[in-house]
Amino acid sequence: MRIGTFVLAAQFPGQGPGEALHRAVRSTEAAEESGLDSVWLAEHHFVPYGVCPSATTLAALLLGRTRRIRVGTAVSVLPNHHPVALAEQAALLHLTSGGRFSLGVGRGGPWVDLEVFGGGLDAYENGFPEALGLVLDWLREARVAGRGERFGFREVAVVPRADELLERPADAVPGASGPEVVVACTSPKSVRLAARQALPMLLGMHCGDEEKAEMVALWRTAAREAGHPPEVVEGAAHVSAGVAQIADGARDATEMLVKAMPGWLRQGLDAHVTVDGRHRVMRDPVAYTELLCGLHPVGPPQLAADRLAATAERTGITRFALLVEGTGDLAATEENVRRLGADVLPLLT
Repeated sequence: MRIGTFVLAAQFPGQGPGEALHRAVRSTEAAEESGLDSVWLAEHHFVPYGVCPSATTLAALLLGRTRRIRVGTAVSVLPNHHPVALAEQAALLHLTSGGRFSLGVGRGGPWVDLEVFGGGLDAYENGFPEALGLVLDWLREARVAGRGERFGFREVAVVPRADELLERPADAVPGASGPEVVVACTSPKSVRLAARQALPMLLGMHCGDEEKAEMVALWRTAAREAGHPPEVVEGAAHVSAGVAQIADGARDATEMLVKAMPGWLRQGLDAHVTVDGRHRVMRDPVAYTELLCGLHPVGPPQLAADRLAATAERTGITRFALLVEGTGDLAATEENVRRLGADVLPLLT
């Protein structure tokens, strides 16, 4: 079982972005001190839901501040990036961190980001497979040319090469020579795309165990159909996102999140603007918080460990990225991380 944190740099009501980013940095340092496996960084634009606009930039800072913990993006939104530029950054972080960087990528949403960065709605609706393919080519080949509908360029040399790492980390993916690539999946189409490339999935915190198990089963079927060997199909290290709040009692933990999270969710999600004016259906913030508390390790250590173990048994997923900043308070977040490492991890070994 590999337990990590999921960092949004969430800006709660009454806070500034600097406070949110400071909490993101401190919680990562606390995660390493507490023996957690990884930190996964979200990327958002123009909304207080998350104030980190560049997950790779924050990853670079955190890799420099830590020595052991794995740092990944969850996710870098491909329609807002040129895939070669993003792959260059991934190779750089992979090499300079000694292989501790994971590149998580996703399609994002139909937000105004697409207008600001010039990708356009087509990049969101149709361009993800081409962009992902170009990222993978860049991380695996010595020379790459763009021959797709969106990205066309002459063959150029890949510098630096992602496979030039001097020493492989202990948790390196078998057979992989560059950074791990993970794909955020929210639909059967994205599951099949990830499976064809044998890339592990990042599954969202809104999904219950049954839905995640169905997506893992679909991934395995699609991976086998793509010709991947059994050891690759069965050994894929998918990641389950969730929420963690450790307290002495289940009611105490739930009350802490229900008190703080709805205000952040209401303020943050309401700020999203669609690029084409399409109607958005927003979740009720209180009901959504209560749903998350019921799905994930929210409560005393034994309950938290039992829920993580149950998810692993039902889905086959043994890697977790857990939101620990749900109170919005720095001291409470650091204590939550400490208890996750000191009180929950020993129950999972």
